[in-house]
Amino acid sequence: MIKPTDLIGKPAPNFTAPANGNKKLSLDKYKGKKVVLYFYPKDMTPGCTTEAKDFACLYDEFKKNNCVIIGVSKDSPENHDKFIDKYDLPFDLISDDENASICKSYGIWKPKKFLGKEFLGIVRSTFIIDEKGIVVDAISPVKVANHAEIILEKIK
Repeated sequence: MIKPTDLIGKPAPNFTAPANGNKKLSLDKYKGKKVVLYFYPKDMTPGCTTEAKDFACLYDEFKKNNCVIIGVSKDSPENHDKFIDKYDLPFDLISDDENASICKSYGIWKPKKFLGKEFLGIVRSTFIIDEKGIVVDAISPVKVANHAEIILEKIK
């Protein structure tokens, strides 16, 4: 099984997936820009909301550094629309498919435990992809506190 750090120095796994706003997005469309690709478990939950809002607060700084932010979870595009509207998020959110294809290609679909039950789920993770589409950093698992600030410093 692939680990997130195995991707460092390699081309980022490409994908085309449904996103908010009833659109489909492909990672390869962002060549020429840096990309912060962050994976999170679920829209509207406390940690995921804090992380999204922190990225939103720093969005202009990321943009000044030729960087786009893309969030990925298994939530539907419709849920993403609600999440974006509620918190005024200025970046796109992608929906992974029922097979967790994107999550698996980045090595972050793993066994988790909650309330004594084990299940497969998204390990909160962030990948920094350079202008040529190469993964230059992989942080997994992510601690939400100050995460957006740490990623912004790495982008600069």
